[in-house]
Amino acid sequence: MLSSLKEKFLLYRIRAKKDPDAFGEIYDIYARRIYRFIYFKVRSAEQAEDLTSEAFLKAWQYLKEKREVPNLQALLYSVARSVVIDHYRHCAHESGNVALDDAVAVEDPGLVSDQLIRDAENNFDAARVLDRLRGMKEEYREVIVMKHFDGLDTKEIAAALGKTPANVRVLLHRATKALAAALEEDEHELQASPENFRRNQG
Repeated sequence: MLSSLKEKFLLYRIRAKKDPDAFGEIYDIYARRIYRFIYFKVRSAEQAEDLTSEAFLKAWQYLKEKREVPNLQALLYSVARSVVIDHYRHCAHESGNVALDDAVAVEDPGLVSDQLIRDAENNFDAARVLDRLRGMKEEYREVIVMKHFDGLDTKEIAAALGKTPANVRVLLHRATKALAAALEEDEHELQASPENFRRNQG
C-alpha cells in the first residue's frame, strides 16, 4: 500500500504531467488486489484479467482529467466495482435476462474472522473456499475479500464501498457467520459421506 506522501506525489505526476510511469507504479502496487477483487465476482480468470485492464484504463482516464482524488485505493475499488456491474449489465442485455444479482448485491468480527480464515486454509482447498464465497451475497463476499485477502482495515473498506465503518463491521460479522455456516456444512457432509462429498465437489 502507498504512503500518503508517495500517493500524492504519484497523483501529482499523473495530473500535472500525465506521466504514464507514475500510473505504472500505481498499477504495480494495486493490480494484484484489484484483479483478486474482480476475480471473486466473475466466472473466469480470463474475464477477471480483461475487467482488471478495463478498470485501470478507466482509472487512468479519470486521473488524467485532473479530478481530485481524496483516496486512491478507494477510487480503484470503486472503478473495479463499476466495471463489474457494467459487465453484468452487458451480459444481461445480450441474454435478455436481468442477472445483476451476481454483481451487486456489531460485534467486533476480527478474531472470529481471522480464525475462520485460518481454519479454511488448513481444512479446505482454495477452490472450495472460492466456491463458498461465490455462493454468498455480493456485499458479504466483498468485505471478506477486502479484509482477509487484501488486508484492508475497516475504515479503508468503508471508504472503498462508500459505507460507514459501523456498516462495514456489521457486514463483516454477518459475512463471517455465513461463511462459517457454509464451511461447517461442507465438513458435516464430508464426515457423513466422504465419497458423495468428493463427487459433488468434482
